[in-house]
Amino acid sequence: MRETPGLQLEQELWAAGLKLIGGVDEAGRGALAGPVMAGVVILPEEAGIALTLSGVRDSKQMTPRQRAKWALKIQEAALVWAVGSASAGEIDSVGILPATRLAVRRALDSLPFRPEFLLLDYLPWPGLEFPHRMMPRGESLSLSIAAASVLAKTARDAALVALEEQNPGYGLARHKGYGTAAHRAAIRELGFSAIHRRSFVLHGEG
Repeated sequence: MRETPGLQLEQELWAAGLKLIGGVDEAGRGALAGPVMAGVVILPEEAGIALTLSGVRDSKQMTPRQRAKWALKIQEAALVWAVGSASAGEIDSVGILPATRLAVRRALDSLPFRPEFLLLDYLPWPGLEFPHRMMPRGESLSLSIAAASVLAKTARDAALVALEEQNPGYGLARHKGYGTAAHRAAIRELGFSAIHRRSFVLHGEG
């Protein structure tokens, strides 16, 4: 059953006087290849925004065509939005959680103004200086988080399609870097490419 995220969390914060609420989510955290990407979306305080983005939900519950359609609508409707990334090399160097935080930080730093509050899908982050709330399955509870998940996912999928041209033979455009049987077989046959996360493949992570 597909869950439609609402605006209750955002409305509570708007009512408290906080207007710039940034929804944050990531894509690609468990993949064997490619970057991890994070989206940040600040929605306007408008009564009709839920209707405008009525088809937006957790990106994993949407088809590629649906995600592409709604990504454009999110970009049009948002006050501001941004996507940041951390590379496979950075993931191998610092670990997936710090690299995910780095992707989020890069998305936040590219915004034209600072959010007053962040709503995040659960991402352990000691010392995060922004006022925030983290929650499991946040993309099913907050429209802002769901919108961020769609932008992160569509941006990452597009990046993996482009990486397929630079790294042929792995099927990146099909599995988007995740650990399918075909992908693992290609790694055994071809070895690592520059965009593979060696720490994940060698240690069975992902």
